[in-house]
Amino acid sequence: MTFSRADLADLAALLREAARDEILPRFRRLGAGGIRQKSGPLDLVTDADEAAEARIGAGLRRRFPGALVVGEEAASRDPALLSGLAGADLAFVVDPVDGTANFAAGLPLFGVMAAAIRRGEVVAAAILDPLGDDLALALRGEGAWRETAEGTREVLRVAPPAPVEAMTGTVSWRYLPPPLRARVCGHLPRLRAAWDFRCAAHEYRLLAGGHCHFLVFNRLMPWDHAPGWLLHQEAGGYSATFDGGPYRVDVRSGGLIATSDRASWTALREALLG
Repeated sequence: MTFSRADLADLAALLREAARDEILPRFRRLGAGGIRQKSGPLDLVTDADEAAEARIGAGLRRRFPGALVVGEEAASRDPALLSGLAGADLAFVVDPVDGTANFAAGLPLFGVMAAAIRRGEVVAAAILDPLGDDLALALRGEGAWRETAEGTREVLRVAPPAPVEAMTGTVSWRYLPPPLRARVCGHLPRLRAAWDFRCAAHEYRLLAGGHCHFLVFNRLMPWDHAPGWLLHQEAGGYSATFDGGPYRVDVRSGGLIATSDRASWTALREALLG
């Protein structure tokens, strides 16, 4: 089973449709009860998340009968859904509104993400910026590109390698275990700059487009990282878990460092974690 450019175009169209019909009409218009906590104050869900996930999931099941669809909100209700990702002939992970805290606060920094996974291997990715109405897309072995609503395409490539003191990027330190959090945050001045947009969709787009040098994450839920990981790989980047292992969709912890190349990964890991 392959995943073609036509299949990717259909996936992208589903994300656009959900953004147009379910997400943007609710942006800055969420009513009372439209924002709810899941596991805590840093883990939110909105009416837009649930409606968009239902819309995308229904479309995927029509277009790809028999495929496993794992959305963030569905997996929050039934974590057992995650167990099928690595072995399914074809599966999709969906983050209907990545950056929900930003969306709920009315900040225009959120995205819609999805990835296709074939027997544990990420084969296609789409990350939509709903407000800009453009997509970052990738197919395994065929590169990564940005595509506008008009169909204009721009190839995505990571930034050239840089020494640690010249590196800029994002560090999602709030999910690090306390001892490691203190070490990493204490070492941030070794870099030129670091930030956290609370939105992996836009952070991966920045990295794949060459606008920063690295990303650092601890929590590895597949809807947050499978799309961006493939986008970054196909844009020429290198990534590995904190212990140097490869990214896998069935791994939820162990951290991830994404950089321009392996030498940059080694230097950044030593600077932040060493």
